[in-house]
Amino acid sequence: MTHTIGWGILAAGKIAHSFARDLALVPGATLAAVGSRRAESARAFADQHVGPSGPPAAHGSYEELVADPGVDVVYVASPHALHLEHARLAFEAGKHVLCEKPLTLTGAEAEAMVALAREHDRFLMEAMWTACHPVVRRLRADLAVGRFGTPRQLHAELGFRVDAGPCDRLLDPTLGAGALLDMGVYPLTFAHLMLGEAEELHGTAVLSEGGIDLDVAITGRYPGGALATLSASMTSWSSRSASIATDRGRIDVASFHHPTHAVFTPFADRGSGDRVGPGERVVVEGDEPVLGGGYGNEAAEVVRCLRAGLRESPLVPHAQTLALMRQMDEVRRQVGVRYAADER
Repeated sequence: MTHTIGWGILAAGKIAHSFARDLALVPGATLAAVGSRRAESARAFADQHVGPSGPPAAHGSYEELVADPGVDVVYVASPHALHLEHARLAFEAGKHVLCEKPLTLTGAEAEAMVALAREHDRFLMEAMWTACHPVVRRLRADLAVGRFGTPRQLHAELGFRVDAGPCDRLLDPTLGAGALLDMGVYPLTFAHLMLGEAEELHGTAVLSEGGIDLDVAITGRYPGGALATLSASMTSWSSRSASIATDRGRIDVASFHHPTHAVFTPFADRGSGDRVGPGERVVVEGDEPVLGGGYGNEAAEVVRCLRAGLRESPLVPHAQTLALMRQMDEVRRQVGVRYAADER
């Protein structure tokens, strides 16, 4: 593709608004259309995201959205339980797909979505903005070459209090509610990016009366004997931070899923590889700008991949997404959380 990439947004909720604002900052991309189950919702969304050539087309159904000839790639922003259904619509209409995380409710559904993308020869990427974030990418690359020593322990936590009714997406099990899928996917992904694929995971959780996980804690063993402690919460305000302890010092990452920077503090001579002494901090920043709140970077990665003719991103490859989905399946099995999709 050499033309401006036309985007269609499927579903008009809160995260779709955040994505649309950042998409406006991405070179070579334009918001061509939005689709909602109600025409008035689509029109209201379109009126809030007017581009240089006017508002995007507003469609009162998802079928109309994926049929829009101005749309090259569909951003699926609906609840988890509907991702597979909506991605299928897009693929069958010949569109590429960026699908919100988690990709689906189960590993089996995720495998089915990847198979659909391959069957239709379309691009598919999970919208894991953390993996596309410039600071996270720089930190991952630095760790891989041993700049900060060998990682031995990692901790990451993400939580906020959810005060909503039982029909809210975050609390409704029919829509894939639960702390693990909504929040725990971030610590799990961060550990995967920094340490490699988990060799063993153990989870414990507190469940609601409806059977969803409100709080979850996970311990994991990773390649090379590295250990991780990961947590997610819908009942409390966590620090939303991560830290990595190495044999040379410690790395601290505030708001780890979309950080402004990371800080390495060495406790041994030249622990950073930058000839700094013990206690001298090294600030890690990205090699490219953060686009908006960070959603722009994942959209830019999709644009880059489509222009290169790729069908998956090297930053968020299918194998990584499927591995993390299988990890969440296993943690849910251990803590006793099941969805209707598990029965299918």
